Amino acid sequence: MITAPDPFPILGIDYIEFYVGNARQAAHYYKALGFTPVAYAGLETGSRDRASYCVRQGEINLVFTGAMHSESGIARHVGDHGDGVYDVALRVPDAAESYSAAVSRGATGVSPPETFEDDRGKVVRASIATYGETIHSLVSRDGYSGAFMPGFSSLEAGDTKGFGIRYVDHVVGNVELGKMNEWVSFYERIMGFTELVHFSDDDISTEYSALMSKVVWSGEGKIKFPINEPAQGKRKSQIEEYLDYYGSPGVQHIAMASEDIVGTVESMRAAGLDFLQIPDTYYQDARERVPEIEPQLNDLARNGILVDKDEDGHLLQIFSKPVQDRPTVFYEVIERHGARGFGAGNFKALFEAIERDQALRGNL
Repeated sequence: MITAPDPFPILGIDYIEFYVGNARQAAHYYKALGFTPVAYAGLETGSRDRASYCVRQGEINLVFTGAMHSESGIARHVGDHGDGVYDVALRVPDAAESYSAAVSRGATGVSPPETFEDDRGKVVRASIATYGETIHSLVSRDGYSGAFMPGFSSLEAGDTKGFGIRYVDHVVGNVELGKMNEWVSFYERIMGFTELVHFSDDDISTEYSALMSKVVWSGEGKIKFPINEPAQGKRKSQIEEYLDYYGSPGVQHIAMASEDIVGTVESMRAAGLDFLQIPDTYYQDARERVPEIEPQLNDLARNGILVDKDEDGHLLQIFSKPVQDRPTVFYEVIERHGARGFGAGNFKALFEAIERDQALRGNL
């Protein structure tokens, strides 16, 4: 049997870049999530318009970029959206070829391919637009041996194992009502993704609010992008709250895979990260729903970690509160044991926890 070539080969998520009000402080804050600063670009390295810090844990690179001048597009982005994700960069075998393919299929080009070089090798990067003001850079860095990118100086990184986070499991986008299918079609058409699962407002709802979601993933399943849109409810949904405060569609949360979720969460909480609170009653039926977690049940309940299962196995997951002043971006920590799903059995408990926080903010 001859396997058709991948129409848009993707090797993984290269980095996720945030535009922030103060890059130095943001990089320092992320030590609370177990990340280690590994590279820096700024005035000292010849960057005149921005300062950037790359922090790393496992295979995850997060980049925090702040403006040097108020008229900068970076400063405008932060003014419009608050601290938020600007770029979900995808590592590809050939950035120029991927860019050409994407544009030929209807993607909007943001930056044509550009080569960056130093004594550690070269990196080629191009970028295309996606929902809101978010972009996807397309990055090829075969053989590059520097800390992050040409133009960045290396920082004394030491151990980047952190709190047990290994890689990005999925990145979730929020879009306007009626736009979900348009962006699902975008990923199918431009990158050859397929739809993995669809959740209707019947699946994801409470007494007060609801949303709809579809998950698209790459041919090999390395990249998973759930896309949410609000649905009609009695009160404002978490998606509507996000859109109100972010000011446009954008990245809602980043799910990070852990090899030991209990240890990861306990370390993050001790360092100051706040997680959503789950009532003790949630665990009354968890033992029956997912008997595999019996040996861990007390640890999971103590830490507020949710459990779910599908036909392929089970998973453990927990969600942080927003990590900036606006109720926008937050994080998920997930530990998979075969399960390929997204915790459908937890939607009601999760939404009720989010709604309790919305009510405290006066936004429900």
